[in-house]
Amino acid sequence: MMATDLTAERMWLQTQHELSLRKLIEGSEYQEELKYDFNVKGELRHLDTNDSFVYNYYKNAHEQNHKRYQVLGDLITQYVYELLERACMLQKVYIPTDATEDEPRSFFFMSKNALTSSSSLIILLQDRGVFRAGQWGQRTIVSDGLEHGTQIPFIKTALRSHGGVIVLNPNDNFVDLKTEKERLSFSTRGKSLTSTRSGWWIPKRGSSSPEEHTMYVWDHFISKSAAENVAFIAHGYGGLVFVDLLVQRKPEVMNKVYSVAFIDSVHNTQHQTGSDPQIQEWIQKYCREWVSNSKPLDKAVGSLMKVNCPTVSAGTEKYDLAPSCCLHAVFKYLKSTLKAKTATASRHSPVATRSSTSKKRGNK
Repeated sequence: MMATDLTAERMWLQTQHELSLRKLIEGSEYQEELKYDFNVKGELRHLDTNDSFVYNYYKNAHEQNHKRYQVLGDLITQYVYELLERACMLQKVYIPTDATEDEPRSFFFMSKNALTSSSSLIILLQDRGVFRAGQWGQRTIVSDGLEHGTQIPFIKTALRSHGGVIVLNPNDNFVDLKTEKERLSFSTRGKSLTSTRSGWWIPKRGSSSPEEHTMYVWDHFISKSAAENVAFIAHGYGGLVFVDLLVQRKPEVMNKVYSVAFIDSVHNTQHQTGSDPQIQEWIQKYCREWVSNSKPLDKAVGSLMKVNCPTVSAGTEKYDLAPSCCLHAVFKYLKSTLKAKTATASRHSPVATRSSTSKKRGNK
C-alpha cells in the first residue's frame, strides 16, 4: 500500500471514530435499549457484552422490537450519511435543483470533481428497500458490518482507481408527515398525497420512484458531466432501474456509458427492451452480471435467459454479501473494459504524420 493510501486510511479511521454511531444513539430516546456501536472492524457490537445485535429485546412484544429496529435503522442511515460526507469527502446535492424553500427534496452524493473531471465516473445504484444512499443493505450492516453492508469500500476503490463517483439515493421517495415533524407546516395544496397505514406521504418531485430519481440525476448531472467514460454498478432492483434508463435515454446512455456491472440484478432484458435488437446487443457487449452462486468467484454461470449479458458467480450464495464478495472482480472488469475502449478509440483516431502536417502548412 502506498504512503498516500496509508494516510487516507488513517484519516478514514480517525473520522469514523470521531463520528460514532453511539453519539447519535445518545441523542435519541433509545440510549438504554440500543447500547451499541461499531467497533474498529466496522462491526455492530453491544457496549457491555460485545455481542452482535439482538432483535428480541422486549419479550413477546413484536411491535416494540420492530420499532426499536426501525430507530436503529434510521440512526445507521444518518451515520452512513455522515461517513459519506466527512470520511469519503463526498458532497450532498439536493434535488430538484429548482425546489422552493418549503418543498420536500431528495438528494444524492458525489465526489468533488465528479462533474468537471474528464476522467471516468462510477455510478452506484442500490437495490430497493428501506435503506438509503451509501448502503447495499441495512440488515447486512447490522449483521455483517460496514465493510459488507455499505457502499463505502466501493466508493474508496472508485476514487482511487477511476477518479469520480456518484452515489444515487433511489429509495428516498416520500416525506412522511407523521414522522417528519419539520415538514408538518408544508403546504399540501395541489400536491398528490398517498395514504398508507402509517399516515400521509408526499412524493418528492423528481424522485418519487427509483426510476424517476435515476432519470433526474442522469438528465441534470451525469449527462452534462465532463466525464467521457461512465460506468454503473447496479445491485438488485438497481439493475432494472438502469435498463429502464437505457431504454428511456438510449442514444445518450449508449454514447456515454462504457460498462455496467450488475449484481444479482432483477432486470429482464427481453421484457424491458421490447425486443429492441440494438439495446439487447449493447447489453450483451457492455454488461456483465455477478450472481449469488455456489461456484467460485468469476466462474461462468449458465443463464436461463437467451438474451442477456455474460453471467458469473459472485463467489457467495448469500444475496446480502454478493456486492462485497465481488468488489475486486467488478473493478477489475471495469478497468479492463475501460482499457479496451481507450485502445479502440486510439486506433480509430487519426494519426498526424509529417506529410499531412506539411500539407496543412502548405494550405495556409
